[in-house]
Amino acid sequence: MAKVQDTIKHLASLQGIMMIVVAALMLAATSVIQSYYARKGLLSEAEQRAQRELTITQLRIENVTGPVESALVNTAWIAQMNLSKPDTLHTLLKNLMDSNPVLADAAIGFVADYYPEKGYWYEPVVARRPNGEYEEMILGSTSHDYFKMDWYAMPARTGEKYWSEPYFDESAGRTTVVSYAIPLKDREGKLVGVISADLTLEWLSDLLHDFQLYPNTYCTLESAGGQMIVSPPADRMDNKSEKYSMHLESTGWDMSIVIPRNEIFRTVNKLSLMLGFLQLMGLMLLGMISFKSVRDQSKLETVRSKKDKMDNELRIARGIQMSMVPKQFPPFPERKDVDLSATIVPAREVGGDLYDFFIRNDKLFFCIGDVSGKGVPAALVMAVTRSLFRSVSAHEKSPQRIVSSMNESMSEMNDSNMFVTFFCGVLNLSSGHLHFCNAGHNAPMLLSDSVEHLSVLPNLPLGVMPEMQYVEEECYLPAGSSLLLYTDGITEAENASREQFGERRTMEALDPSLGVKENQERLLSSIDDFVGNAERSDDLTMLIIRYMGADKSSVTRRSLVLRNDIQQIPLLAEYILAIAEEKHLGRSLAMNLNLALEEAVTNVMLYAYPKDTEGLIDIESELKENAIEFNISDGGKPFDPTHAPEVDTTKSLEERKIGGLGIHLVRKIMDEVHYTRKDGRNILTMIKII
Repeated sequence: MAKVQDTIKHLASLQGIMMIVVAALMLAATSVIQSYYARKGLLSEAEQRAQRELTITQLRIENVTGPVESALVNTAWIAQMNLSKPDTLHTLLKNLMDSNPVLADAAIGFVADYYPEKGYWYEPVVARRPNGEYEEMILGSTSHDYFKMDWYAMPARTGEKYWSEPYFDESAGRTTVVSYAIPLKDREGKLVGVISADLTLEWLSDLLHDFQLYPNTYCTLESAGGQMIVSPPADRMDNKSEKYSMHLESTGWDMSIVIPRNEIFRTVNKLSLMLGFLQLMGLMLLGMISFKSVRDQSKLETVRSKKDKMDNELRIARGIQMSMVPKQFPPFPERKDVDLSATIVPAREVGGDLYDFFIRNDKLFFCIGDVSGKGVPAALVMAVTRSLFRSVSAHEKSPQRIVSSMNESMSEMNDSNMFVTFFCGVLNLSSGHLHFCNAGHNAPMLLSDSVEHLSVLPNLPLGVMPEMQYVEEECYLPAGSSLLLYTDGITEAENASREQFGERRTMEALDPSLGVKENQERLLSSIDDFVGNAERSDDLTMLIIRYMGADKSSVTRRSLVLRNDIQQIPLLAEYILAIAEEKHLGRSLAMNLNLALEEAVTNVMLYAYPKDTEGLIDIESELKENAIEFNISDGGKPFDPTHAPEVDTTKSLEERKIGGLGIHLVRKIMDEVHYTRKDGRNILTMIKII
């Protein structure tokens, strides 16, 4: 065994070393690929920035040269009109200089002997001096033969505009300039001279050094003949640079931006060093992890084995727990008066939510609960709660007594101080009459014409106070209405922003016109959309009950109207006898029904109407398949006999108060008795399950 373990450790060590080597190769390859694409992207960015700056600079240069070209054309046209007045040409050149402050001087060189009186050479010139004043000159001589100068010779020969190469103007501007010259013709189109304007190069140098894309970046400008107009700085000449150029069509110049490669890649070089350091640290950490993994391999296997065993046990526990709640829906496919749907969506393997329901004596007994706490302890309490509900409700029909009995039992054995919020209801499927008792649970939602909360008293949860006095409440469920019972896992479901789903969204997700299954799916879908990928911390449990109304196909109705005259009581016996014969009731049951109705009707005859006042008593019965429902109504003064206190039959006749025996007898005979006041009439309903 020891040899096998040593072999496993040795193989694990080799595996760890191979992992480190492979990781190192992958990191190196990743670094090379990242560096390649990063440099490629940076070069692309540098080119885009350079082209953008070249375009902007081109526009700035053309904003200067363009107006000069236009002004010179206009000046040539005016000069053509004034060729007969040579003495006005200086004034014309001054106007040209005024409109273009960048000009160093302007001149017109005429063809030989154009003005015989002026001599062989005639070149009027206006130059701008450092103090801003103009100097007028007449040049042209053997020492200043402008016929041989480029600015004159090229336009005179080609007849086209011309931007000259840079040169030092000794005679006029006395600075390095470039000249723009165009032919000057008379009205017949004959060449009479060349008009030119000289631009200094200082503004070009300032303009091209006015930006910095990257540190140590510079710009150059070459003339059409390849002569440097703006030269690169001597200290920045570097072969390891990227050069981006643009040709200026109007002047024929070539402008370039030169960016040292080390400036373009400065950021990526720093990042590469940092990544290399981090990768080295990562490899060292990976080595430590591999070493620790080999050392802890046996522990990990043991923990994994225990976890698998625990997960399997939890899955089994979950299956057992879910087998305790009804899962087949619809649960009563043969019934037309009720439909149900329920689900538990677990947040963990086991939880503390529960629901249950069953039908006994044409009554639907149902409940929902939520155990405090999580995990296995909550699941055990859930199982106990469900078992108590089944055992108590099997012989008890009052929700108040069911809840009170469960509370007593759970309080006695509550050593762990856990409690259960619980809601219990009993729905009479023949009448829609609902009795319920709440024990600290969420109030159900009633889906009728709209969606609203059912008004319930909160009370305390089960298991908190042993002798808690729970209150039973009642209401009617209209035919076609639904009741949603749910745990707080629905309203408290949270999304990634820690926002709760809430009761408003719950109500908006429900549609009273839909069936139980459709409403359940709508609500679960709304919660899923709201929660998204957020982790759920609590089970989602709901039970939806839809009451469709009693099955009228098997109902027979009989009615009887009596006056408030005690002499009419025998008619009541005949009425009960006819019912007993139709339903094939035994003699004993028929006598009991007659006794109960006689007690109730006699009470109305004696006390409902004022003395010596005649009134009517309407008796209606509905004969159903497994029940008989009697409704006794009158228009007398309001009186609820069901509010009479219970009679203590253990006391002697002398100790008991007078009254109360009649309603006590009715309660003992009938399975359900309740009173309502509607439209000015007293209505006493009595139901007997057959």
